[in-house]
Amino acid sequence: MRKLIAALGAAGLGVAGLLVALQPAQTAVTTGGPLTALPASAWQTDASVLGLAVAKNKAFVGGRFLNVRPPGAAPGASQTSRTYLAAFSTSSGALDTSFNHVLNGVVWSIVASPDGSRIYVGGDFTKVDGVTRNRVAAFDSTTGALIANIKPSVSYRVKTLAIGGNSLYFGGSFGLVNGVARNRAAAISTVDGTLLPWNPNADADVYAIDAADDNSKVYLGGTFTKIGTTSRWAVASVNNSTGAILPFSAASAVPNPTSTCKSRVKDIETVGTKVYFANAGDGGGCFDGTWAADVATGNLVWRNTCLGATEAITMVSGWLFKGSHAHDCSASTAGPAFPEGTGNHYLLLQNPADGKLGPWFPNTNAAAPTQVGPLVSATGGTDLWVGGDFTKVNGANQQGLTRFTNLGNGALPLGPALPTLSNAVTKQVKATVQTSVDNDDITLTYRLLRGAANVVVATTTANSTFWSRPSITLTDPNAPLGSQMYRIEVTDGKNTVRGGYSTITVK
Repeated sequence: MRKLIAALGAAGLGVAGLLVALQPAQTAVTTGGPLTALPASAWQTDASVLGLAVAKNKAFVGGRFLNVRPPGAAPGASQTSRTYLAAFSTSSGALDTSFNHVLNGVVWSIVASPDGSRIYVGGDFTKVDGVTRNRVAAFDSTTGALIANIKPSVSYRVKTLAIGGNSLYFGGSFGLVNGVARNRAAAISTVDGTLLPWNPNADADVYAIDAADDNSKVYLGGTFTKIGTTSRWAVASVNNSTGAILPFSAASAVPNPTSTCKSRVKDIETVGTKVYFANAGDGGGCFDGTWAADVATGNLVWRNTCLGATEAITMVSGWLFKGSHAHDCSASTAGPAFPEGTGNHYLLLQNPADGKLGPWFPNTNAAAPTQVGPLVSATGGTDLWVGGDFTKVNGANQQGLTRFTNLGNGALPLGPALPTLSNAVTKQVKATVQTSVDNDDITLTYRLLRGAANVVVATTTANSTFWSRPSITLTDPNAPLGSQMYRIEVTDGKNTVRGGYSTITVK
């Protein structure tokens, strides 16, 4: 729950309120999602964004970048120096000029404290403003000040961070913390910065960590084959104080590695009674999807097998948003969707109850160095910040960072085509048209309008997506004789678009 709880704490919404907020997604799966598909204004970066957290009305952003620039500015224009770490306003998307630190290495991960008062940063850096901070540092979210007593000495890259209770869990590629053996996973106290006994002892890199909301257990993801002496590929549930491995039957969702398929966990999101995982596979047809497990029992809840590596997942208002380069969901075990050949779909929405895709279809591109696109995401409760390796969002220039909100009327439905008219029965006109698409909605309402006065003579609703656009027929049961004009109107409840007229002689 590392990406959401700080925002909820700042807003005064506790876990009970969160669970209530999640309920609508159980049934509302075709229309009225929590965010529009139109990106809101946001500054850009000149290189990859790898870490994100939202706290105190600021989005804290880390990565490979050395400069940031306003929305609309071309690469290299109107730049402001920010070395690997920056902050932006969640209301305007503009640079927070008061938060300005100089780091000497890449930031890979950021997490906010439950109350939003601090952010913790992990990466490759060894200095912050000339002060020694070996790959982990903490800052006051309001003042931006470096926290004095959070300064563990970590021997190599910190790739992921999570908070549970008074523990800061972190993972990566390191082998020592404060000179003590901690293979790729460790924890310190958020109170005084001391090294804790927690020691999962992973035998290969840890890419993702998250703690259950009650800190009853901690989840790890990565490329490891063992936790301690126990064989466990890519995902594990461990004790929150010792790091000892716990039973976790849902781990079977990740296939064991073969010579043609290695699927590893890239992101973890715990919310309430469920924990969600994002997987990326190497090899054709290898597991790239998302899956959910029950925190209490460890049982698998659902598994979505869309192909195209998933890098980031974030829960917003009861929906699970994912950043991936999905290209084939035709055989998904959570419900089939778009087939191969429709391109890559880098931003998608899933129903957390069953993993099926929901009504939200914005898109980015993918750029160097990963050619993956979105790599990380975070929320302030009613928005979604997305960072990664992209240079366009919905076809418009926007590098490294974007955000989506619940403000405005959202995307317009595609304008309907001219209807095909027929008059096989006296004074009855049938109008057939292909359904439209809308990046915010699957269910749309269609009206058949007659004449220059646009009299509504028939209404229907239909579902459509960019991969499935069936035709519908609306009937005027009492058409006047003679030449008549008809057009189709489509609405998503907020936006209405009309097509052109077709003409028929009614008999």
